[in-house]
Amino acid sequence: MHVTAHKIPEFAPFGTGTVEVNGKIYMHSADGGLMPKELISDARLMEDQLVRTIIYFAEELSGQIDRFKGHTADDIGAFQALLVEKYEAPRKGGKKGNVTFLSFDGLMKVEVRLADNLSFGPELQTAKTLIDECINEWAADANAPIRLLVNRAFRVDQEGKIDRNAILGLRNVEILDERWQRAMDAITASIRVIGRKTYFRFGRRRTVEDAWENITIDLADAKAPQQEGGVS
Repeated sequence: MHVTAHKIPEFAPFGTGTVEVNGKIYMHSADGGLMPKELISDARLMEDQLVRTIIYFAEELSGQIDRFKGHTADDIGAFQALLVEKYEAPRKGGKKGNVTFLSFDGLMKVEVRLADNLSFGPELQTAKTLIDECINEWAADANAPIRLLVNRAFRVDQEGKIDRNAILGLRNVEILDERWQRAMDAITASIRVIGRKTYFRFGRRRTVEDAWENITIDLADAKAPQQEGGVS
C-alpha cells in the first residue's frame, strides 16, 4: 500500500491543545488530564494537528454554505417580490411554493423545493391495530406481500423512527376490506405537519438537448479531485 504524503500546515487553527505549567508544555487528554507533550509520540502529535486543521476548514466551509444558502434565499425572495410588485400577481410557484428559475439560454437552473416535515399522532397505533386484524384473518398465501409492506412500514430503525414514506405508501394499496379502509383513514388523520424545510437544487447542461447535471454541494456526493499516487 502506498500513501501519498500530505504536508500538514504548521498552524493549529483551533489552538494547539497545549497549556504551559511551570515552564513545561502539556497537552489536554481525552480523559480530562494533562500529558507532558514530550511524552506524546510524533505520530499522535501529527494526528492531533491534522484533525485540528481539517476541522478548521470544515467549519469555514460550513459557514460559507450557510451564508450562500442565506444569500440565495434572499436573492430569490427579492426577485419574487419584484414580480409581485410589477404584475400585481401572486408569487411564482405552485401550491407548496415549488419553483424553477432558468437562465435565458436554458443551460442553468435553480430549483426551490419545499418539503413538509411530518410526524404521526396516536391515530397511527389505531391504524396498526386494524391492519394487523385484517392480515391475521386473511388467507396466509394472500397476505404475505401485504404483511411485508406493513412490516417494512412500521419497522423501527436505529434512531427509533418508523419509515414515513412506507406508511404513507400503504394508502395506495387497493384493498376493499372495510377495516383496511378505516385504517387508511386513521393514517391520514394521524399526519401532523410540524415544520417545513426549503431545499435548493442547482443544475447545468452543455446544450438544451443534454440531460441536466446537478451541481453538488453535499459533501457525501462530492467528487474528489484526481491525484497521482494516493492510496493503492
